[in-house]
Amino acid sequence: MTNRRLLYLARHGETDWNVALRWQGHSDVPLNETGRAQARALAAALRPIGLSGIVASDLSRAYETASIVAGELGLSVAYQDVDLRERSFGCFEGLTREECETLQPEAWRAWMVERRTPAGAETAEALTERVVAAVRRAALGMARGDSPTLLVTHGGALRAVVAAATGHTPPPVKNTAVWRVVWEDGLVGAEELPL
Repeated sequence: MTNRRLLYLARHGETDWNVALRWQGHSDVPLNETGRAQARALAAALRPIGLSGIVASDLSRAYETASIVAGELGLSVAYQDVDLRERSFGCFEGLTREECETLQPEAWRAWMVERRTPAGAETAEALTERVVAAVRRAALGMARGDSPTLLVTHGGALRAVVAAATGHTPPPVKNTAVWRVVWEDGLVGAEELPL
C-alpha cells in the first residue's frame, strides 16, 4: 500500500523586479499591487480544492502571497521553509540580462555558452536537492491523501521540482502559476493546472 499525497506548488505573485526583468534569486523583493491581486485570484481558483494547509518560502514575495491566500481561505501559513527559496544567482542578482552582459561579461558568456554557474550562485543540482527536501517535509508532515497542501515558492524552484518529478524541465512559469505534484515515497508526477 502506498502513501499517496497531493501537493500544489504555486509561484509567488508579481514584483517590480519581475516587471523590470531583474534576476531576483535570494534578494528579498516584495510583491507589488498586481502581485497582491494575483494572490487573491489564486485563492479564489484554489478554493474548490479544499486545501488543508499552506507552507511558504521565507522570502517576502512568497510569504505574502501565501498569507493572502491563507487569509482568503480561512487558513494560516503553517510554516516558512528556507529550502523553498529561489535559486541563488550570485553576481547576477538585481540585474537584467542586458546588465549582466555589460557588468559581468565573462560570467554571462560562461552562463549562456557553457551553462556554468556564476560566482556566488547555486548550482542546479543543489537547488533541486534542497527544494525536493522541502516538498518531502511538507508531503510527510502536512499533506494527506484527501487534503492537499499548498507550497508557495518561486519560478526556478518550482521548475526544479517539476523536472525532478517528470524528467523534463518546463518553460518559465508565470506568476501564481500552479502545478499539482504527487508524492508517493518520492516525486512521481506533476502537472500544471489550467487556472
